[in-house]
Amino acid sequence: MSAHFAHPVRHAALDRLADRRLLRELAYVDGRWTAGASAQSFEVTDPASGGTVGWVAALDAGQTTAAIDAAAGALPQWRGLLPQERAAALRRWFELILASRQDLALIMTLEQGKPIKEALGEIDYAASFVEWYAEEAKRVNAESVTSHLPGAEMLVRREPLGVVGLVTPWNFPSAMLTRKAAAALAVGCTVVAHPSSETPLSALALAELGERAGLPAGVFNVVTGDAGTIVGRMCEDSRIRAMSFTGSTEIGRLIASQCAPTMKRLVMELGGHAPLIVFDDADLERAVSIAVDAKFATSGQDCLAANRIYVQRAVYDRFCVAYAERIAALKVRPGLDDEAEIGPLMHARAVAKVEEHVADALAKGARCLAGGARHSAGSLFFEPTLLVDVADDAAIMKEETFGPVAAVASFETEEEVVVRANATEYGLVAYVVTESGARQLRMARALDYGMVAINRVKITGAPIPFGGVKQSGLGREGSRHGAEAFTELKYVCLDAG
Repeated sequence: MSAHFAHPVRHAALDRLADRRLLRELAYVDGRWTAGASAQSFEVTDPASGGTVGWVAALDAGQTTAAIDAAAGALPQWRGLLPQERAAALRRWFELILASRQDLALIMTLEQGKPIKEALGEIDYAASFVEWYAEEAKRVNAESVTSHLPGAEMLVRREPLGVVGLVTPWNFPSAMLTRKAAAALAVGCTVVAHPSSETPLSALALAELGERAGLPAGVFNVVTGDAGTIVGRMCEDSRIRAMSFTGSTEIGRLIASQCAPTMKRLVMELGGHAPLIVFDDADLERAVSIAVDAKFATSGQDCLAANRIYVQRAVYDRFCVAYAERIAALKVRPGLDDEAEIGPLMHARAVAKVEEHVADALAKGARCLAGGARHSAGSLFFEPTLLVDVADDAAIMKEETFGPVAAVASFETEEEVVVRANATEYGLVAYVVTESGARQLRMARALDYGMVAINRVKITGAPIPFGGVKQSGLGREGSRHGAEAFTELKYVCLDAG
């Protein structure tokens, strides 16, 4: 932590920014850029090189309260606007995000490390939520109820919940913010957001564009700094009526407990431990491609990543050989390299966890067919790795890995693999590869997951309800259901007699 912002040595790639004003290092509170009373800051580094990308303001509990004050003060005006007026502001924000996609992707790759092509894809994904909710803002409908009382007319309204607290992760620093914020803003809520301290610059760039789009002061606030201090203050303040969090199940449980005294609405997208099940009737080449994409996007640092791959015995050996060839060919590069397919992991803790999972699996009888060690590209790079014959009691088959390591095991029957796939506290997404239509329907019903992908990987998007069951979360994001999470139902009964 530093007490000033005069740090002259910056990452050389920042010179590529067409709009340097998007590189914001101050927090955004009540329509103003602020360093906070103490003017403390923290360093944001490029995981590929270790170079400094920025020094960002570290706000304290008092400044967090000021952000909540601002959001509460702005709430009456924002919720009082016509839905078309809120929609117009969101539409302008969407257009500005797309116009700045190259700069936003550059900032993201510098602070997060993901390949630049993936970063560009995330910016488009992030923008899609703003566009979707700009349109949904005009569709928050009231409904009439057939009266069961003589002389009475009944109406049910959806009203904005109030001030919403958002806590976003480092692996998708733009899309997770817009998916939450756009939904809340569309229905008339105001927002206090806390981005991960590993990747705050993406959120601050979005705040800059939100300001240009005309979001009024206090409507969208971004508070940077220590998560424990800031999120703890958000949880205990009764004016924040909902907390939306994306991150680990462990931290989700902590936030839920801290919110209990004020009875907040909770929307949580937590850990995943996705199974990918390949049946012996699958097109093998297609199955391997699906397994590569499902495991190695975002360098494996994705809650949707296939963490356990089950392959039916009849095609197991052929699948493993073909999968190993594809994995070994993946290009490991710094994210700004146009050919990069696997970038660095976020921090040293992530690398250590990957190493532990690999060592544990090998000790329990697994074989390594590709990779298995740190990569020469840098201290945070790990080789794309394939482990086969992985035992069910290996750590990697029970815990989320969050790294570029695929774990494969065989199975014999459909009934057996359903039991093994469901034997986890998590339930975010499951993948199935089979040509049998009847089996596709059976698996969709039998798998205890909030989302099931059949013969494909990409299933997310603004129109769909994203979320899991069991310890993978509460509620849904995206779709009309994501907006409903930030509304309260009000029932009105009028005497018409």
